[in-house]
Amino acid sequence: MANPDHFPHYLLKLDADYVQVMETHAESTYPEECCGLLLGHIKGEVKTVVEVIPTENAWDNQAAEEFEGVNGSRGHSGTKRNQFTIAPEVMLQVQKLSRDRELDIIGIYHSHPDHAAVPSEFDRAIAWQRYSYIIISVQQGIASDLRSWTLDPHHQFQPEEILTTKEAGKP
Repeated sequence: MANPDHFPHYLLKLDADYVQVMETHAESTYPEECCGLLLGHIKGEVKTVVEVIPTENAWDNQAAEEFEGVNGSRGHSGTKRNQFTIAPEVMLQVQKLSRDRELDIIGIYHSHPDHAAVPSEFDRAIAWQRYSYIIISVQQGIASDLRSWTLDPHHQFQPEEILTTKEAGKP
């Protein structure tokens, strides 16, 4: 029987070009948070990103109402500067696209304008198991740090090692 406390230490393989895509997206939306999806494969404890899909930050008053009461939620005071969400219809569209390409959504990225690349309590509360959560710190409009996180069995974020290569996800 599997140990319920066993936490796989995933390695996220990511092409350097994808890092550039995410950092450019984060800088272009500053001072608001950007967000997007990571498509790829999970084999054992290695996650390989084969595509990065920038999405619109759909945070608005309706999203604030829907997330009201979630730990770390700022309720109606949250703005795109400190909150993000991906529209459900975009998630469904990307799920279909990934399925058609025999890929999976393996993670989400977003930026933290003028804050560290460390998950917030809200980030943790809405996170899903097995996903990688890349956070890009953008200081005064410049991407300055990029880190990946994954949830452990106790729903706490743990750092995830990133292997940046020139051909990580390319066939």
